Amino acid sequence: MIEFIGFVFLGLATGLIASTLGIGGGVIFVPSLVMFFGFAQHVAQGTSLAVIVPTAIVGTVLHAQRGRVNWRVAGLVAIGGIAGGLLGAWVAQSLDPDLLRRLFAGLLVAIAIRMISS
Repeated sequence: MIEFIGFVFLGLATGLIASTLGIGGGVIFVPSLVMFFGFAQHVAQGTSLAVIVPTAIVGTVLHAQRGRVNWRVAGLVAIGGIAGGLLGAWVAQSLDPDLLRRLFAGLLVAIAIRMISS
């Protein structure tokens, strides 16, 4: 039961933060699954990608109701995102879990540095 509550709370926190700040929920979700729930890096990333779909739909609908979605840009980026998702999943599956975790951590550090310095 505690794990169930933990997953629901994680989803709530991730959805709230991602929708409020306009960031990918995986930045919060993947490290949380690894650190707090003991998920393997590959499983955490795959689970995070599955969670993006309903979260993105809800966030998009609410923003679209206020006219805050540029559908042309969204469509074009989605085309690239589909291709990138296929390629990225293939690459991730071929990487050692420790290397994948380090790459993910490096990306988070790079994003943090960029955001702090701008």
